[in-house]
Amino acid sequence: MKELKSFASDNNSGAHPAIMEAVVKANIGHLKSYGEDEMSIDTDEVFKEFFGSQARIHYVTTGTAANVLGLRAVTHTYNSVLCAEQAHINNDECGAPEAFGGIKLVPIPSQDGKLTPGAIAPYLGHVGFVHASQPKVISITQPTELGKLYTLKEIEDIVEFAHDRDLLVHLDGARMANACAALNCSFFDMTTALDVDLVSFGGTKNGCLMGEAVIFLNPDIGQGFPYLRKQAMQLVSKMRFVSAQLERYLRDDLWLINARQANSMATRLAEKAGAIEGVTIKGDVDCNALFAHIPPEATEILLEKYYFYIWDEHDHTVRWMTSWATTEDMVDEFVNDIRKAVEAVK
Repeated sequence: MKELKSFASDNNSGAHPAIMEAVVKANIGHLKSYGEDEMSIDTDEVFKEFFGSQARIHYVTTGTAANVLGLRAVTHTYNSVLCAEQAHINNDECGAPEAFGGIKLVPIPSQDGKLTPGAIAPYLGHVGFVHASQPKVISITQPTELGKLYTLKEIEDIVEFAHDRDLLVHLDGARMANACAALNCSFFDMTTALDVDLVSFGGTKNGCLMGEAVIFLNPDIGQGFPYLRKQAMQLVSKMRFVSAQLERYLRDDLWLINARQANSMATRLAEKAGAIEGVTIKGDVDCNALFAHIPPEATEILLEKYYFYIWDEHDHTVRWMTSWATTEDMVDEFVNDIRKAVEAVK
């Protein structure tokens, strides 16, 4: 099998060897199923060390499942979820929140995928109006789909705004590890300490095989989640193979080591590629995603060897993304080929 040279997504990288080793170690003997095994129960306690003793953790296999089921557990079918127009739940989940959750999404225009109280406020005008869906949740993505970070103060402001209006705050944390690494803070600092209500916790993009979790931090929500998870076919029978990944991911700061590697490689790529005449890095690089403008002819040359996304065909913007598995040699080879491609089309 030919190895894919990818700067398209951290989803393209394999699982970290330590994660694979943990799965193999979990494959011993007979254990109870459906999350009643000792490994899953112990992993719950590990999560509580990171998010607080009140956290309730439920394992699933995909980020879409985490988002949709988490939101479904805290809404009625007459409720709506407010999100940035670029949000993953709005653009990249094939209508799953609507189809499986019965949830109306209300996308809010944003330049960078971030929401603010001022941007959200105009969309609350129909609260109490029987002919309109009733807002219940504000969903934010950290980092956003455009690679931008909320500061802790910005999250705190949104939470305060939401709770003052009897709304919940959901944090889509598929890449939350990268955000915490960039902001030099803990998961607790970013969520529990700020009174975030529920979190979609991601591990797959940062070294896990298929490990995600829905975490309820607000003790008054999500009580029916176990039944929703079963209905949605996400109650894995051999749950130990999911929880074993996440336990190892959290242990010995593997999550942080991996995230720092991904982030630092994105910074390296931005600095080196941005120094090439004809390449423009768009904005600051906050985490492990960067957006660049290069001549379209050069893009075509690069796509013969590398896999990455053309983000905007109109202005020839591409997205490059690094992962825990990206090395300095990979970045330097890519940069060298970018230089050759740009020079070839001058």
